[in-house]
Amino acid sequence: MAPEPLSQKEIEDRLRELPGWSLQDDRIARTYRLGSHFAAAAMVVHVAAVQEELDHHSDLALGYRTLDLSVHTHSVGGAVTELDFELARRVEDIASGHGAH
Repeated sequence: MAPEPLSQKEIEDRLRELPGWSLQDDRIARTYRLGSHFAAAAMVVHVAAVQEELDHHSDLALGYRTLDLSVHTHSVGGAVTELDFELARRVEDIASGHGAH
């Protein structure tokens, strides 16, 4: 079953459950700050593994000690769906293990 785009209210409600995440244009996004460039790079690899498991992928940007992540669902025209929030929750679950805040 194809994912359905979420309404603005549904997006806002789900974002309240994910501190640090926000709606930026047509995506949900977050910047993580980490203790070192190596820690940020390790988190990229871990996020990539989660994305492969979910078969849902975000845009990632690795900085010196940061990781920027943004996601929307291409298969529904770039709208935000529950798949995006599932990925965000999974990334939140692993972030503290990398020392991300």
